[in-house]
Amino acid sequence: MAKVTQKTDYPPRIRDGGAVREVLDRIGDKWSLLVIGTLRAGPLRFGELEEAVAGISQRMLTLTLKHLVEDGLVARTAYAEVPPRVEYEVTELGRTLVPLVMALAEWAMANHEQINANRSRDRSGYAGSRGDPE
Repeated sequence: MAKVTQKTDYPPRIRDGGAVREVLDRIGDKWSLLVIGTLRAGPLRFGELEEAVAGISQRMLTLTLKHLVEDGLVARTAYAEVPPRVEYEVTELGRTLVPLVMALAEWAMANHEQINANRSRDRSGYAGSRGDPE
């Protein structure tokens, strides 16, 4: 007999021992911090957000917003208008993350040239060394 499980609309709770890993997995994806950083100035509609976050697809923006709303970092407000209007904004909890997001963005801007230089260095010394693929 097959076990029947009931699907819920709620994400799983964060386990006590895995808080850091699970939170970083969620906000450390390619888009979440960019969306939060973009929303820091105030609420935006989906289309405005899509234009502001360069390179994000509609599907990825939808999924990213869904996760950020589930975690309480972003609020979604639907207005009963014709046509319907939906806005997204950073919540109070999300605002506590904004200074960290901005510090990371500033660090990235300050250090991207050095990182690019390191990536461009001649890596021929690595090829064929123990443990590295040729």
